[in-house]
Amino acid sequence: MIYSILYAALAVFALGFLVFVHELGHYFVARREKMRVEAFSIGFGRPILAWKNKGVHWQIGWIPFGGYVKIAGMDSKDSFSPPSDDSFFAKSPWARIRVAIAGPLINIILAFVMFSILWMTGGREKPFSDSTHLIGWVDPSSGLYQAGIRSGDAIATYADKPFTGYRQMFYAALLDHGPYVMTGEEIDYLRGTRKPFSYTLDFQSQTDTDKISTLMQTLSPASYLIYDESMGNLEDSPMKDSGIQDGDRVLWIDGDVIFSRRQLSTLINQPRTLLTVARGDQVFLTRIPRLQIRDLRLDSAAKADLQDVEFALGIRTALSSLYYIPYTLTEECLVQSPVTYIDETATEKKLFEPLADSIEIPLLSGDRILAVDGAPVQQLHEFFSAIQTRHVQMVVVRGENYAPLSWNKADQSFVSGISFPDLNKLTESVGGSSRLSHVGNLYLLNPIVPKPRYEFPLTYSLKERITEAVSSQKKQKQGEAVSEERSKALKMLEDSQNQVMLGLPLKDRTVNFNPSPVQLMVSSLQEAWKTLYATITGYTSPKYLAGPVGMVQVIHHGWSDGFKEVIYLIAMISLNLGILNLLPIPILDGGHICFYLFEMITGKKIKAKTMEKLIIPFIVLFVAFFIYLTYQDIVRLLSKFF
Repeated sequence: MIYSILYAALAVFALGFLVFVHELGHYFVARREKMRVEAFSIGFGRPILAWKNKGVHWQIGWIPFGGYVKIAGMDSKDSFSPPSDDSFFAKSPWARIRVAIAGPLINIILAFVMFSILWMTGGREKPFSDSTHLIGWVDPSSGLYQAGIRSGDAIATYADKPFTGYRQMFYAALLDHGPYVMTGEEIDYLRGTRKPFSYTLDFQSQTDTDKISTLMQTLSPASYLIYDESMGNLEDSPMKDSGIQDGDRVLWIDGDVIFSRRQLSTLINQPRTLLTVARGDQVFLTRIPRLQIRDLRLDSAAKADLQDVEFALGIRTALSSLYYIPYTLTEECLVQSPVTYIDETATEKKLFEPLADSIEIPLLSGDRILAVDGAPVQQLHEFFSAIQTRHVQMVVVRGENYAPLSWNKADQSFVSGISFPDLNKLTESVGGSSRLSHVGNLYLLNPIVPKPRYEFPLTYSLKERITEAVSSQKKQKQGEAVSEERSKALKMLEDSQNQVMLGLPLKDRTVNFNPSPVQLMVSSLQEAWKTLYATITGYTSPKYLAGPVGMVQVIHHGWSDGFKEVIYLIAMISLNLGILNLLPIPILDGGHICFYLFEMITGKKIKAKTMEKLIIPFIVLFVAFFIYLTYQDIVRLLSKFF
């Protein structure tokens, strides 16, 4: 709490500093042009601190957002008759332009200086996932997945521009109309093959919010999954007896190389079981649907066989709720034929349809099942017993140094230290007579039994949500109409609690993100221009812009992320402050510059009353916009607590 208050105070100070620097630019140039400065104020409203020095009234207002420099003659009702030679309008239009442009210019220079400081000190430390080209997860129900694009594939271009990170996709969704062409390479790491791909994402008439939501639900970036014991112990975790050690990186789970948390979560929650299968002289791993018997269309003979097994094992649970695979098996675990089944989407299927290209291999008549989730089986009753509990097989990389590295070399380093032949050798031993514990720096952990989320300790707020949801369901009368939205919310909550987890605290690798100051300036200016254009044209709602409260909040979070992050954020805000003030709007410096340029070109001064008529409506609009942005900032802030 104390740190939060301190960071908030530092954030307000940082924003006030930018305003101070801006007004200082006006002040120094005005003094250089021999104009008399009457007042210098940081903030508006009644001063909380004021003093006088060298004829200038200095003050700090209680509203810290904004400020002004008052030059003699600026408020004169008649700009044609300046009261003295040291007043503002007594000077040439070019002198006035220099004063007006000084504020925005010093903000832009300050941004460049701060970007340069970042560059010279090695740049910012960011998660690997922020700038990677590698895909970490693809929704199996998406068109992207159906096109053959998988976790680990690399994106080269997006929307006809070189890909720089997943943030670029969100900016494109907000600022461009699309469709968005994505190109890259499909990579099979185990086989060492690559082939190009091109896919077009078309969001049609979706709103900007819906497009971002669709993107987030379709794919996510790759990240390192490094176990950090300082983030939590494994006392109540399924990983407790797995043999994992601090600093181990999760590499492989149940047949797939792992590229992200989301891929890991999706994989362990798929209704699949890992089988070791012999087909002639070949032994291979495959993932096959693990389904409740009620979802299988077994004939009477197969059901009778399973009932005999159930009786022999002394299982008291109803047979329909136990697990099996969509194949009939002999007593010696030989595959006979596939069985029609109902999958997790409530679709009836005649044949098993693989979700992946390499690991999910349908079984054929005559195949012999050697192991279930790594546990060797010889007889049907052993198979039946083993399949009732899901065991996850995991390979980790051990002993690697994950010190920060340059962001432009991070993708190559992601897999460069991994021996995939060693990984193949290690995983081929799963379920075999001679299971290996490790090959090189790759270690096969002890089998892990994931637990449902509801078996983990819950936060108080989540317990309340679950209790409320369950209570509302119990009160629901039979036949009572339930809104679609409420039904979805309850279903999502139920599914979330039934999801299985490993309880493993993981962190991403840190990379040094350090483009040159010029690159940072150019990219920041491009983002500022696109945001402004999209807002003016109505393509993006102004509510997504940050007002003063929002900027304080951003800097506040920056302090908690480190001093370099604060330097970057202040530089970004300073640059945007400078650019926005150069816009040709009467209330801004850019508008005044236009007035003085008009005077230089025509030789005629704009009357003070005319200027007032042009400025006052914009003052009203500015105040209204200020209130609107502040309201949106507060709504966003409060939404995090309620």
